[in-house]
Amino acid sequence: MSIKKRLILSNIGMIIIPIMAALLLEIILGYIIFFMLSDMSQGMEMFLSLRLVGMLLILVITNGLLTYFVSKSIIKPITELSEAAKRISEGDLNFEIKSVKKDELGQLSNTFDRMRQNLKEAKEWQAKYEQERLELITSISHDLKTPLTSIKGYVKGIQDGVANTPDKLDRYLETIYKKADDLDGLIEKLFLYSKFEMERVPFQFEPVDLYTFFEDFVEELQFNLEEESGTALLQANKDDSYVVQADREQLKRVVTNITQNSMKYMKNGYKRIEVQLKAEPDQVVVGIADNGSGIPKEDLPFIFDRFYRTDTSRNSATGGSGLGLAIVKKIIEESSGTVWVDSEVGQGTKINFTLKKVT
Repeated sequence: MSIKKRLILSNIGMIIIPIMAALLLEIILGYIIFFMLSDMSQGMEMFLSLRLVGMLLILVITNGLLTYFVSKSIIKPITELSEAAKRISEGDLNFEIKSVKKDELGQLSNTFDRMRQNLKEAKEWQAKYEQERLELITSISHDLKTPLTSIKGYVKGIQDGVANTPDKLDRYLETIYKKADDLDGLIEKLFLYSKFEMERVPFQFEPVDLYTFFEDFVEELQFNLEEESGTALLQANKDDSYVVQADREQLKRVVTNITQNSMKYMKNGYKRIEVQLKAEPDQVVVGIADNGSGIPKEDLPFIFDRFYRTDTSRNSATGGSGLGLAIVKKIIEESSGTVWVDSEVGQGTKINFTLKKVT
């Protein structure tokens, strides 16, 4: 019942209840006085006096009781809200003030509790964001420091005359160039990832035939793998349609990041990368599989997280930037697709993603 209806009924009750009580009082007093006393004049005087006192008591008691119950139903929720506001101001968000009442104060209590829950979630997200920020700074610091330390070491070696032959000097300079190139690549990926985080990367969507796209990509990849006695294959049904809405440049970045990641974790010897296309009614599923070392099951949920590496040593051979697959996920999600991984240790890894078909 709303507060307005409660107050109206309370006011009506303050009129009706005293009237009914007064009538009942008169009946009872009349019966007691006029039927039990023989002196009518004395009885009338007593009747009038008792009726006046009784009516005053009825008015006071009725008004007091109605005021108490109505104010209690209003003051109690307000007191609880006041106490809740005080606890929130002190930083305590671990409580509930939900109400089952359907009046305005009940709605206010539930709205206040939703606000408390939102504040609690925001506080938790803030703590999580702060933790991620610290981890990000730590990761960036480590990844920037490693190549810089190597560059400084080789430059110092040149200055101290350690590279005392032309061949050794060439090796030192080549290493310095490679480390500087790695550093440049890391900074570029950091910059790109930050643009994705701030949603400042423009996408130019257009119809892209994935069959033709991957034919060219696999041909180029096969050329690169031939030097390592490897192979690249494309599996797809030529009769199906693989035309999707995609940004050609960003799609190229996706498959490049995936294959570069695969190349790092494939063992020495025969290397195999297979691209699989599957046409569905409203999307195309792309799978890029390798015969690498595979990913432990406990690492699978995290491989698309920024700076996450299955190689905790972060060595230069397999460490990479830790941003390649994170960028892949950002691009696919911006393209209204999904990305996931299938992998088994010793059996290889398959990165899958979907893109919407052109209808």
